[in-house]
Amino acid sequence: MSVLGASSSQILYRQLHQHQILSNGKRCFLNTDFGVLGDLRRRELRIKAEAGFWPDLSRPEAVEMESIDDSDHLDRILIHAQQLSQPILIDWMATWCRKCIYLKPKLEKLAADYVTKVKFYYVDVNKVPQSLVKRGNISKMPTIQLWKDGEMKAEVIGGHKAWLVIEEVREMIHKFVS
Repeated sequence: MSVLGASSSQILYRQLHQHQILSNGKRCFLNTDFGVLGDLRRRELRIKAEAGFWPDLSRPEAVEMESIDDSDHLDRILIHAQQLSQPILIDWMATWCRKCIYLKPKLEKLAADYVTKVKFYYVDVNKVPQSLVKRGNISKMPTIQLWKDGEMKAEVIGGHKAWLVIEEVREMIHKFVS
């Protein structure tokens, strides 16, 4: 057993120290002798890195939507968006609406994709004056509207699967964002 152990440790030592690289006078060891399994793992990591599987830390993963409290607040947001020539997206929802609650984090992830192009907001219809809800012409929830140049341009009523709603919202955004 000791002979087998000695030869294994010698092979390991040779593999680890076989590829020495001198860099700035310091000795660095690079083990490139991984065998077939190691080559596959290295290739897989390289492919993942090239394909963008690593998180892009230059942009957020999700952007928290801001709430709209009343009609005056909506007016200020619309004026600001108009000055920037930027559309806004409003999620009309209620805390008792299960689909609304389920959809909100998905919209926040979508907001990260358009962080410089579209600003995302939400309105809890039970916490705002009904005049604001009437202004949005809301009859079902969740309703996601895209507003541009001070007026509502398109809407998606999200009574179906969340991934379908998100795709419809994405298409709606692409229509109005240059």
